Amino acid sequence: MIQSFAFVLSACAAFCFAFCFTPHTISANSVSGWNPSHLNSQINPNTAEVESLIRLPDIGFSRADAIVEYRSSFAESNNNESAFSTPEDLQNIKGIGPKTVQNMSHLLKFE
Repeated sequence: MIQSFAFVLSACAAFCFAFCFTPHTISANSVSGWNPSHLNSQINPNTAEVESLIRLPDIGFSRADAIVEYRSSFAESNNNESAFSTPEDLQNIKGIGPKTVQNMSHLLKFE
């Protein structure tokens, strides 16, 4: 009986060690939640909803929400003009810099 218990215990320990020390294939994109295959077409930051904007690289919920708020306030104070005409215009949003714009500029369209 003790030998059976020891065998079961050692088998469980071997399984745990094998599972814990096996290299897992997790890419940086799957950790950050961004995957370029999620984008079927380009996104217009002047009209896109928060749900669409968060699919862009380095744009989370708070930055996407900031984009929507910025363009709303911009339109109110500028006779309904579009807030963004080039990717660089997104740098007016706190937390979006040149590197972020460079990473996502090919995924944006402006109409």
